[in-house]
Amino acid sequence: MTTLLEDNRHVSVGTAFHRRTSALNRKMQWREWSGYFASSVYADAHDIEYNAIREAAAVFDVSPLFKYLVSGPDALRLVDRVITRDATRIAVGSVVYTPWCDENGKVVDDGTVHRLDDQLYRWTAADPQLRWLRQNSAGLDVAIVEETEATAALALQGPLSRDVLEAATGESFADLGYFRRRPSKVGRVAIDVSRTGYTGDLGFELWIPIKGAVAVWDALMKVGRAYGIRPAGMLALDVVRLEAGLILLEVDYTSARHAMNPDQHYSPAEIGLGRLVSFDKGDFVGRLALEREAKAGGPKRRLVGLQLDWYDIEGLYDAQGLPPAISPIVDRAPVPVFAGGRQVGRATSHGWSPILKQAIALGSVPAEYEPVGTRLALEWTVEGRRGRVAATVVELPFLDLPRKRG
Repeated sequence: MTTLLEDNRHVSVGTAFHRRTSALNRKMQWREWSGYFASSVYADAHDIEYNAIREAAAVFDVSPLFKYLVSGPDALRLVDRVITRDATRIAVGSVVYTPWCDENGKVVDDGTVHRLDDQLYRWTAADPQLRWLRQNSAGLDVAIVEETEATAALALQGPLSRDVLEAATGESFADLGYFRRRPSKVGRVAIDVSRTGYTGDLGFELWIPIKGAVAVWDALMKVGRAYGIRPAGMLALDVVRLEAGLILLEVDYTSARHAMNPDQHYSPAEIGLGRLVSFDKGDFVGRLALEREAKAGGPKRRLVGLQLDWYDIEGLYDAQGLPPAISPIVDRAPVPVFAGGRQVGRATSHGWSPILKQAIALGSVPAEYEPVGTRLALEWTVEGRRGRVAATVVELPFLDLPRKRG
């Protein structure tokens, strides 16, 4: 939440876990996330936390996500009216990842919808959605309650995350399938557990009443010591989500709500989410526009994965008498993408993958450059001098770990 001071300045506040995370964040490297403090890194370097995600277990404080409870006789009708997926196929105990659009078929946001009961859903989003949901609930018997401040959230991720969760709850989660959820307890604290995450790895998200947040954190860290658990910050999360080919709002696409010109409006198919649009269901916001786009052969631009040529990067440094270098932090600044001598698109996120030992990027390019194997080039600047490195279109995700779903 954001607090308004007497001098009208806004300041960020800590989440329910701040008593613990602030003590661990010894370098005091914070960033703002929806009005909350979010740790950039806890360890001396974020690659230590990256290794915990990929080799052991890591915990992220994801409480700043916006969370809503949608309930009532017409809850299903509202969900189906807003999202692009077929909400009638969401069974109790299931979770779906989905975008939702404005009337022009442009993405407002993307997030998850959890079906908790016959008439009860939890909706998560990166941006505030209360007004949008209420606008679209006109004429429906439904209640929409924001629970962002009432519910804390932790992402427990990594190959040993299930072991940590089972040790903390005292029950097996071997039968909890990918994108499924169920209630549980950590000590006396009732929680909801979903088999979801933003790392492309085995993982769970824990939805916790705010009063029990610190107790759950303490329990996870206590039992997790035997499994090498670490708290992890946003820098490490950015690397793993790029490896997993997962998009980030206001980086890889702009919300239709914030777009300033036509180039900043994105349909689901333009950001790799076209598979999540169902035309085999009732009417939903943006349907007509998306049908027109599909009938026209799809959008003119597409999201692609790019693998960058390391030897070209090395050559640009060598030309200036410098050793090759690449930042371990994901670069979120847009970078031109070229075909021949002409700029045809832009890379939205790019960085180094420690596990793949490759420089990778997400790019937005015209449809004709979408096929795997297409050769392009990416602008690369060394000491203020611009150059270009070869880039090859590859399949997304860059990293597809079987344990994520297993």
